[in-house]
Amino acid sequence: MRIATWNVNSLTARLPRVEEWLAYARPDVLCLQETKQADAAFPHEAFAALGYQTAHHGDGRWNGVAIASRVGLDRVAAGFGSAEDDQGTRLLAADCGGVRVLSVYVPNGRALDSEQYPAKLAWLARLRRLLEETTSPQDPVAVCGDFNVAPEDRDVWDPAELEGLTHVSRPERDALAEVEAWGLVDAFRLVHPEDRLFTWWDYRGGAFHRHRGMRIDLILVTEPLARGARWALIDRQARKGAKPSDHTPVFVDTDPV
Repeated sequence: MRIATWNVNSLTARLPRVEEWLAYARPDVLCLQETKQADAAFPHEAFAALGYQTAHHGDGRWNGVAIASRVGLDRVAAGFGSAEDDQGTRLLAADCGGVRVLSVYVPNGRALDSEQYPAKLAWLARLRRLLEETTSPQDPVAVCGDFNVAPEDRDVWDPAELEGLTHVSRPERDALAEVEAWGLVDAFRLVHPEDRLFTWWDYRGGAFHRHRGMRIDLILVTEPLARGARWALIDRQARKGAKPSDHTPVFVDTDPV
């Protein structure tokens, strides 16, 4: 099974690029973030033409998450289903080919002194509780998306330059580690331990060409999927060309056991 995630930074602007990528990468499941679409506007027909069933959770302004699957799409659940959804449309879950897949778009946090920063930590804590309440580490589960956290110093271009900023602070990394402690493994790192492998580059300052990025798009999996992980890729090619997203797709190939 090939499981992929991609923050497309507006599906309206980048649908042709997504269609092109699906046609050549052929993931079994693709989690999308930052679609910036309302549910009524989501292009289900375009995905169906490529063999994918789709589910979407969005309000048409910001955020927005989706799951596209060519191995089935059942038990779809949007959001936390409580007042804790006050950070917008950032979570969607479904069963895809026997795997419980979650597409997540973790709040940015903005700055360490922003009121959005503790809200980000609370959102990650709520994600862990959702996993505890709805599934088990013994089941095949994949939590995929833009976590807006670089897990380690090897996941950023220059830790010293980013000191005091979001995405790399100790509380954020600890909050992400708590989610993983439920029973998840960073699937990409099972295959690629190398440093300076990034999934996001700022549009400004030639960051992509200067390789000044972060690895903040993750595929976290439970042991039944981790044991079968055999290949992974950050597809830098999808970050090139006209009007790319600032993120690029990431995928992992695994044989669920």
